[in-house]
Amino acid sequence: MPQHQSQSQGEAHSALGPRTSSLVTLRHATSYRYDKPVVLGPQTIRLHPTPHCRTPISGYSLTVRPANHVLTWLTDPNGNALARYVFPERTTEFRIDVALTADLTPINPFGFIVDVAASTWPFAYDDESARELAAYTFPEAAGPALRELLAANGGGPTDTVGFVADLNRLVHRSLGYEVRDAPGVQTPEHTLERAAGSCRDIAWLMVQALRLAGFGARFVSGYLVSMAAEGEPTVGDSDDFSGLHAWAEVYLPGAGWIALDPTAGTFCAEGYIPLAATAHYAAAAPLTGSVEPTGVTFGHELRVGRG
Repeated sequence: MPQHQSQSQGEAHSALGPRTSSLVTLRHATSYRYDKPVVLGPQTIRLHPTPHCRTPISGYSLTVRPANHVLTWLTDPNGNALARYVFPERTTEFRIDVALTADLTPINPFGFIVDVAASTWPFAYDDESARELAAYTFPEAAGPALRELLAANGGGPTDTVGFVADLNRLVHRSLGYEVRDAPGVQTPEHTLERAAGSCRDIAWLMVQALRLAGFGARFVSGYLVSMAAEGEPTVGDSDDFSGLHAWAEVYLPGAGWIALDPTAGTFCAEGYIPLAATAHYAAAAPLTGSVEPTGVTFGHELRVGRG
């Protein structure tokens, strides 16, 4: 059966900019209209902020049509909240509406302390951490382009946070950003050969580069919210933006999971709202499920407002 798989991360890069400390409301609508009544297979939705989200979320709702459904909330092996829907009847429409309220009070992305034992790279995780991070430290077969990129970041010993920050900036400088609507994620070698990719391509490359360097790293999908700074002139809400985005997280002893956006070359702050953090990008897609073959019209809208 054809697969529902939403992978629209990547359209948020232009949003990077000044932020405001005010409350914001985000509304995200996804719709599928079918040419005939169809059987929907089970649908898994990953559009709930993760437990480790640093941005305070004071309100959240998820509404799905058809209204006749069975909903089960579950936690995946990575600790993410998943909503699994089963539909007993045929339908001509499948619609998902998310509404949330977030507090974009500024967050210091460098507000962490790394253990002394891990403050210099290269370092080794202790045995317990190594066991728990096994799924996040296993790199795919690295090609020559990725190895060359990592070598260009310099060798050790060197400051761990500085090494990670430099690698993040190097990936950003080495790659052009593009909106790529085609499904799937490019291999790091393909992204480096093209010197371009969507945010999910760039995030996956960063994950693999970090693992090759010996770090635990994971792929993250989520919302990116950017608001014009208070007092700056705007035309309506033209300078306020939200979109689905993808980035990476690296595990640093004493600091935990630290979020990096290699598409922008920065560490992540209050405007990043993670929805799924996973060892492999395939487990982070906002929507997965099946539907019987038929014609379909797809709709997608994401809006952000103040207050």
